[in-house]
Amino acid sequence: MPANQFTYVYILRSEKDPAAHYTGCTTDLNERLRKHNEGGVPHTATLRPWFIETAIRFCDSDKARAFEKYLKSGSGRAFTKKHF
Repeated sequence: MPANQFTYVYILRSEKDPAAHYTGCTTDLNERLRKHNEGGVPHTATLRPWFIETAIRFCDSDKARAFEKYLKSGSGRAFTKKHF
């Protein structure tokens, strides 16, 4: 499967504030990181620059979006804090 057909769930960490992180989903990881670091994403603009701490690749975009949603839930945040 070509890499551009994957969906990535990613966790960014702020270089400005290492306690800050952001979880998202994309099909183009490098482009999405560029947008975050250029200030093109309002939620992350004030804590730039960001780096990719974790990225998980999925073949099924529905599963990727479900995992992203889980990571943004209370139990998902606890999982992220413990494992990533």
